[in-house]
This record gives sequence, C-alpha cells and structure tokens, in this order.
Amino acid sequence: MDPDAESKHVSEAGDMGDGVFHSFRHSLRGSLYLPSDTNLKNEDVVSNPGVHKFRPYPGKSNSVSSIGPFPSEMVSPLLSIEREGSEHIKQESHKKLPKLLHYALCLVHLAVFAILGVLTRYILGKLFGPGVGRLTSDQTILYLDLPSNMVGSFMMGWFGVEFKADISNVSEYLVMALTTGYLGSLTTFSGWNQKMLELSVNGNWLLCVLGFLIGLFLVAFSITFGIETAKGFRWLLRKLNVSSGSETCRSKINEKVEGGLKHHLVVMVVLLLVLGLFLGISGVLMDAEFKNGGNSTVLWIACIVGPPGVWIRWLLARLNGCGLGATGLLNWIPFGTLIANVSAAFFMAALATMKKFVNTRNCDVILSGIQFGFLGCLSTVSTFASEFNAMRESMHPWRAYAYTMITICASFFLGILIYCIPIWRME
Repeated sequence: MDPDAESKHVSEAGDMGDGVFHSFRHSLRGSLYLPSDTNLKNEDVVSNPGVHKFRPYPGKSNSVSSIGPFPSEMVSPLLSIEREGSEHIKQESHKKLPKLLHYALCLVHLAVFAILGVLTRYILGKLFGPGVGRLTSDQTILYLDLPSNMVGSFMMGWFGVEFKADISNVSEYLVMALTTGYLGSLTTFSGWNQKMLELSVNGNWLLCVLGFLIGLFLVAFSITFGIETAKGFRWLLRKLNVSSGSETCRSKINEKVEGGLKHHLVVMVVLLLVLGLFLGISGVLMDAEFKNGGNSTVLWIACIVGPPGVWIRWLLARLNGCGLGATGLLNWIPFGTLIANVSAAFFMAALATMKKFVNTRNCDVILSGIQFGFLGCLSTVSTFASEFNAMRESMHPWRAYAYTMITICASFFLGILIYCIPIWRME
C-alpha cells in the first residue's frame, strides 16, 4: 500500500462547531464514515475553508472514514463533529436563511439541549451516588460523574457516529443539538479531573492514577459498545426490511425539515419558549431553594449558567483540525476540544480552591453551581471519547494515547498548581 495513502487515511469524530462548517459525505450505510472507494469523483472534493482544499485519498478499507486529509501528513483524526456538520448547514441553509437567524438557531438549540444534559447528569449522579445506588462517591475512584460520562459516551456511539448521518437527513441542527449540546453537557471532563485532584490532595496518589486509567477504559469501552450495538440495531432494521428510504426520499425529508424560512422561524419561536420556560423555572426554584437552604440550589444555578459553557465550547471547535501556525503543525490534535477541557479543569480547580479559603455556605453553593453548570458544559468527555476512538482506529493509533496524555497531564498539572499546592500550604 502507498504510504501516502496510509498517512492520509483519517477519521472524523467529535462535536459540531460554528463557522468552519464543511460539507461531508455519508457512507453507503448512512453512518459518519465514508467508504474507502478508489473511484472517487471530482464532486467528492471537500474543503476546509480558509486552510486547504483537498480530495479524499483512497486508502485501504477501514472502519474509519477518510474525510479531510490534508496534503501534508494528515489532519486530525479529528476535525470533529463540531466542525463537521456546520458548514453543511451553512451551505444549505444560508442560501435561504439570514446569517443572524442561522446563528441564533444554533445557539438556542445548544442552550435547550445543554440544560437537558445538565438535568440528566444531575439525575444520574443522584441515582448512582451515595443517596440511592451507593455505587459512586467523592472518596473512591468511581467518581460521581462516572455514570453520566459512560452513558454519554455510549450515546455518542449511537447518535454521534453510527446514526449521525441519518439524523442529519432530518436536521443538521438536531445533530449539533444532540452531540454538542446534550451529550457534551451530559458528560464532563473537568468534574472527573477535579475528583482525582481531591484524591491526590489527601495523599491517595494510587487511587488517583487508577481513577484516570479506569475512567478512560470505561468511557472508551462505552463508546465502542455504543457503536457496536448501534451497528447491530442497524443490521436488525435491514433484516426486517426497514430502511431510511432512498436518496430521493431523504432529499424530500431534508427539504421539508431544513428548508423554508417559515419553518425555521417556527422552530426558533418554539425553542425560545422552551428555553424561557427552563430558565424561568430554574430562576424561581433557585431563589426559593437558596432562601430555604435547599440542596437542589446548585442544580438550578447550573441550569442557568450551563448554556454559555456549551456556546464557548462550540466556538472553540473551530480550532479542531487547524493545527498551529500557517503550516498547520500538529493538526491531528483537536485543539478546540483540548482547550475547552483543560481550561474548564483549570477554572474548576480555581473555584474549588476559592471555596476552601472562603468557606461560607453562600459562596459554596454559588461556586458549586458554576462548577456543575458552566464548567461542566464547557468540558466534555463524550467528544473526547469519540476523538480517542477515532484516533485509535486510524492509521496512527499512538496519537489517541498521546492526545489523552496531553489532555490529562496538562489538566492535572494545572490542578496541582491551583488546587493542591495552596491547600498543602494552608495546612
């Protein structure tokens, strides 16, 4: 096999981002991955606006796609879902939609689904936590957010990989809302990193290391299990002669759902009403719980401050696949996701330190709400897991582990400086 073909055989995974939306092709089975076809035609040329233009290079058949290789060695096995769907929305929708409406639709989709993600993460934490299931706690390597990270990674295998293209035939906005908004907010990397810091500050270094290793194994297994079960479900549908229809049918669905200013305005109004309802209820309950000293105050604060976190992560996604400098150095690293996770872990540790030093109820509740909502939505494990899985199945599997080490080590080292050292000095 031509070594150039191997170096250019890449995959995409992750979330959807904002202005770097590029159109993408679906495989014959309708999933995220493109087929390895040696008879690719000129219309299969895909562009990465502002960086390069290229044509998918035919490589050997693999379970990962060959979307987006640059002429240089290889772009990120992660341009990521965050980049991947949005240009398609831009190209198809911007012909009919004002730019302001397009971005407003993106933001309101993300906000509504981010709040749903926060609520689900809170419910799973309570269900498996010390109060009910007693499977997770702050004192063990099975940290409180582990169930939500596993569930979110599993669902990413379904809706962010295997059935992503099918959902995009209905609405690209829905794909973005499910993957970036809901699953990205359901999972949290900053919470995971902070729990390991809290173990290490008490001298439980072995548990800290095991927490990272076991946590990584479980989320990686979860997304793999999600992809495999989704493939099995697709196979079952085919056996039952259930299909998503012909290309003509798909185009009609797409035209019906995605097309038309009136339709988008209706969706916009409905989502704004839902968002207003969520925020209004959260505000009223937050005020009541805060005055009465209720335990759920943190949740309602989190619902209010969660959407800005996912918006920032969505905007940072434009950095995925771009690399460093004009030459795109290290373009295989999804810098958007990396910056979102590391910065969220940094501020999570900073707020945890502030809580230790201030040590008042009001401060503790407010900062905990910001940690759970804003920083929980700013960081993500589902996207991180999909990126890890895509790199591991690419022609350069070592990149998956290098990317993981960079993310974990950078976050943990900053946490040591911001959280552990001040507490050690205080003691």
